[in-house]
Amino acid sequence: MGHLKLLRMSLVVVWLVTALVSVLELRGQSAGLLKAAGMTNLAWIDALIWAGAALDLLLGLALWLLPRASVYWCALGSMVVMTIVASLMLPSLWLHPLGPLLKNIPLAAMLWVLIQSIKNNEMEIS
Repeated sequence: MGHLKLLRMSLVVVWLVTALVSVLELRGQSAGLLKAAGMTNLAWIDALIWAGAALDLLLGLALWLLPRASVYWCALGSMVVMTIVASLMLPSLWLHPLGPLLKNIPLAAMLWVLIQSIKNNEMEIS
């Protein structure tokens, strides 16, 4: 497997597993994060978790099946927005020992490498 494909498939796993875990932990950690941020309405909490999981699923599938710059930009953009929202809601996540927000920095770098590979006609297809 080429280096670029390895980067892309690693991102696919991150997005697809995140979608799955978000739903599996719907009433656990997923809801706990939103409650810790001050949300109390369970209907809104569920809706936000399902919407986030759906976005993660769509991005994971797009990264896997449609490797192109527009998909990488969408993934990068959504990650930046989610990171900003999470930072505003729970800034303490930046100090978490497992780095739930900090991990977004290398993920952004991976997406940037993939974007640049397309720009430079280096992308490995399939």
